[in-house]
Amino acid sequence: MTHFVTNELRDHLVEGVHAAGREVLAIYERDFAVETKDDASPLTEADMASHHALVALLETCAPGVPILSEESGEIPYETRRGWQRYWLIDPLDGTKEFIKKNGEFTLNVALVEQGVPVFGIVHAPVLRTTWVGQVGGAAFKLTNGNHAEVRVRELPDPADAPWKVVGSRSHGAAEFEAFCAELPNHERVSMGSSIKLCLVAEGAADLYPRLAPTCEWDTAAAQAVVTAAGGEVLDATTLEPLRCNRQESVLNPWFIVCGQRDPRWESALRASLKP
Repeated sequence: MTHFVTNELRDHLVEGVHAAGREVLAIYERDFAVETKDDASPLTEADMASHHALVALLETCAPGVPILSEESGEIPYETRRGWQRYWLIDPLDGTKEFIKKNGEFTLNVALVEQGVPVFGIVHAPVLRTTWVGQVGGAAFKLTNGNHAEVRVRELPDPADAPWKVVGSRSHGAAEFEAFCAELPNHERVSMGSSIKLCLVAEGAADLYPRLAPTCEWDTAAAQAVVTAAGGEVLDATTLEPLRCNRQESVLNPWFIVCGQRDPRWESALRASLKP
């Protein structure tokens, strides 16, 4: 367990993320411009407003700890590789959902220690919901002032109750279909952004296979929540936990989020990954 994030620091961070979320909501509720980044992904003024608010928050609450944000510009691996502890943030995960105005976007703040996401905050402003997790501690869901500990659910016998499999609204449809085709009795839930991982953390879903590209800032905060809730975020090929800051690229491998491991979904995953 990391002792860097005390209860007092955690509370300050949650308050600060909520404040950034209010800035994002103000932009969401009016007209806003959409630009296109070099990688063809969309960018709005809300992405940048959240970025500046979260960086200022972290510099105030934890001065001296490096920060890597999706919107901070490229930081060479030669610099990053020496970081034993750093903040990894995605100021607005689910920009496409933000543009569609379906509410399924999040602000994400993670603390990474020696490549492992050990603390995370995932805040969904429109849903008025925040998930917070600290590895070695617990995971919590904050909704409209209510505060409840969350845990992954025990994987049910599919003969008695269907497995709940969550998928992306925007990415990896063919691969997701191939995976689901190999599963026993199940039902599907579509959702945007890092909320998908949090559904597994709170026991509302059993599996989330991500068989499409993501970056480390997309997943780190929610990975900490999932781990704190008793689940795992695993490389789809090796079934080893995802790690951050291990190479020049910040791209994740394809992965799966689970409450428990089970040979039936592991077999389905292997089958869906065959060429």
